[in-house]
Amino acid sequence: MPNWSEVLKEIQQYAKDNPGGDNPLDAIRRKYLTQTANHTGRNTIAYYSGWLQTPGSQNTAVSDKDKSAFMTTIHGMDRSLGLDLILHTPGGDLAATEGIVDYLRAMFGKNIRAIIPQLSMSAGTMIALSCKEIVMGKQSNLGPIDPQMGGVACQAVIQEFKKAKKDIANNPASAPLWQVIIGKYHPTFIGSCKNAIKWSETLAKDWLLDNMLENDPDKLQAIMKEFGDHKTSRSHARHISLQKCKDLGLAIIEMEDDGDLQDLVLSTHHSYMHTFGSTTAVKIVENQNGVAFIESEKR
Repeated sequence: MPNWSEVLKEIQQYAKDNPGGDNPLDAIRRKYLTQTANHTGRNTIAYYSGWLQTPGSQNTAVSDKDKSAFMTTIHGMDRSLGLDLILHTPGGDLAATEGIVDYLRAMFGKNIRAIIPQLSMSAGTMIALSCKEIVMGKQSNLGPIDPQMGGVACQAVIQEFKKAKKDIANNPASAPLWQVIIGKYHPTFIGSCKNAIKWSETLAKDWLLDNMLENDPDKLQAIMKEFGDHKTSRSHARHISLQKCKDLGLAIIEMEDDGDLQDLVLSTHHSYMHTFGSTTAVKIVENQNGVAFIESEKR
């Protein structure tokens, strides 16, 4: 399996051997993505964000612009072959996530697998949970799906607000202290948090029961507690491992069970990491035929 350094050497060698030719980053990245699709016999789309290379960028998150990217990359595919979706994303907008999943399901029905080379967090985890199966390796992680507002966990806000009400009822003298904290919330913030929590939970439950847990609905409660309950996860940044996902009852395929697939997926992953590290690209949605939607920004 080519590791990070070996993929870099391959990119550098391609540049030497093909002066004036195709961009070596594009060439090697697309080579491995095409080989992955050829190995599985399925359509393959890489949905990649460079948030690890450009922390703080607003353009690395899931957004409504991404649906146009999927429309571009799905056009002309034989949709009867299903879709493997290689995910590497920090998550993002909930409405955009719902729109993307609805569109992918309209195109491929339930025949969608998520492949997680490293990280698919938050809304990225929700996309994975909407699929029929998730391919993970020992290095792969999903994350909690509890919604955030302004970087604050909505469930934590509700818990804090309930605690404030209880404390003030029991000890009115604590009101000035809580006023300093609660007074920072705008008038509709609590209601917005409650709506976001309900929306996120409903989407995740509906997607799971309609596909991955279609024949195993009894597993839903444990899965939602792990992924959707802030009191369980304690941090939105928590990394949930392959083994934990298996123990919860998710339909997990271990990447290590198919050594060739593992090699191809991780080589593809390293290729994308080199692209983000060496260019201004911050998000790439790309299919096995070399059709790509690339978003860039100045650094």
